[in-house]
Amino acid sequence: MLRSAQEIIELPHLACLVLGPGMGQSAHAAQYLARAIETDVPLVLDADALNLLAQDAALQDQVAKRKTRTLLTPHPAEAARLIGCATDDVRYQRVDVATMLAARLNSFVVLKGVGSVCAQPNGTWYLNASGNPGLASAGTGDVLAGMPGALLAQGLSARDALLLAVFLHGAAADDLAARGIGPVGMTASEVIDAARGLLNQWVYG
Repeated sequence: MLRSAQEIIELPHLACLVLGPGMGQSAHAAQYLARAIETDVPLVLDADALNLLAQDAALQDQVAKRKTRTLLTPHPAEAARLIGCATDDVRYQRVDVATMLAARLNSFVVLKGVGSVCAQPNGTWYLNASGNPGLASAGTGDVLAGMPGALLAQGLSARDALLLAVFLHGAAADDLAARGIGPVGMTASEVIDAARGLLNQWVYG
């Protein structure tokens, strides 16, 4: 289950890679990101992978030219770094920013926040209605990044993986709040457990 970043990138038959959470912004991290972008497997980029991408126009160009789908999961500050503007500008132009990033980087994008915006490279966008303030706690963004990665690895399209993951993530938080587990004090691990329960309920009844 545990391998070095070097080993993972070189594994044959990878179904998906998720990069960013806990990655840091060292020179080595940037090298691993560049190598991951060069692979032909679907990518989910979050957290420090997005921050590293924002610092390197050449890497952004490589992402835009990828033949295999890429998913980006920025919060407003990360999106602001990617397009070179103030975070408040992102908050007031959420749909425009999400669709701009999707087109510029040829990627599927979820701009996280109240009513997360999910955008496709072709300009189509969706507004997610699930979720609550409990998702502002530490680690819940990492959970969200992992969800589309797991769905991509199981063969879902980039669009379906993103939309299902974003809705499920929010629905799990809503389920917890309805049971009195949050929104205050909700933890990322609780969101994982609730999402697992909901998905099983939806699929198997």
